[in-house]
Amino acid sequence: MGVVKYTSSDISLLARLIRAEAEGEGTKGMLLVGNVVINRVRVDCAEFKEVRTIRKVIYQKTAFEALEHGYFYQRARESERRLARRVIKGERFWPAKFSLWFFRPPGDCPPQWYNQPLVGRYKRHCFFEPTGEHCEDVYQTF
Repeated sequence: MGVVKYTSSDISLLARLIRAEAEGEGTKGMLLVGNVVINRVRVDCAEFKEVRTIRKVIYQKTAFEALEHGYFYQRARESERRLARRVIKGERFWPAKFSLWFFRPPGDCPPQWYNQPLVGRYKRHCFFEPTGEHCEDVYQTF
């Protein structure tokens, strides 16, 4: 049972995304990307209103840079499918526990992204979680 509805196709899709976005960040980095996707599925706020499925979150316009590159379109591997299942089942990790955004800047993390505060960095990715005023839902999802 997952914290969001999913199909086997969703697991493969999420596995492909986490690999394409964060393979160089190792297992934890890929889990963090998965956390952000699951958080977006679960909230009903900000630009994530009405994207209630893994597929809709991943294919939301301009949501993930990885979709612009061929690596995302390669077949999912079992190792990343296992990671996808873990985040779908509710495993969460700091700094993505409540994060809705991440990105990989060329240098230091900016203090804000989309007007939301930096919560932390893992390797080269910066994670940002919304304020309660901007998206209280994210703090009530678990």
